[in-house]
Amino acid sequence: MTTSTLLVLGGARSGKSRFAQMRAEAEDGALVYVATGQAFDTEMAERIDRHRADRGPRWRTVEAPLALAEAIAAEARPGQVVLVDCLTLWASNLMLGGHDIEAETERLAGAIRSARGPLILVSNEVGLGIVPENALARRFRDVAGRINQAVAGVVAEAVFVAAGLPLRLKG
Repeated sequence: MTTSTLLVLGGARSGKSRFAQMRAEAEDGALVYVATGQAFDTEMAERIDRHRADRGPRWRTVEAPLALAEAIAAEARPGQVVLVDCLTLWASNLMLGGHDIEAETERLAGAIRSARGPLILVSNEVGLGIVPENALARRFRDVAGRINQAVAGVVAEAVFVAAGLPLRLKG
């Protein structure tokens, strides 16, 4: 199945990253993993190492904790599939760094629209649970939801994954 632009949404441990990786690996050409996570603690470092091992040697990793639009512009081209994992970690990085999230989201949407090759983006759907009790968590939920809406608006296809099962939302 040929992918142009795809957003894969789901909750924690829903199977969204596995689904996205399988879609990418079904494509011909080089594979590029754009990582937005940062190893600030041992648990995250172990998680990153485990994900790298799961991907295998066919993948090349590009670290882009903040400059996501630039990474997509540089990497998305014919003959190369780009997988971005994940937009919610990117949102956290923007928030913690005091960046203009609305402007960065617009830049991301522009990079997705201009992508010259297959592009898959993974994001957590964080708005399905209870309302968080603290202001920072509520702000994060709102930021993530707005980013997901913006990206869903510009991709050709969107899929929601729950319990490892994909549900087509768009495309």
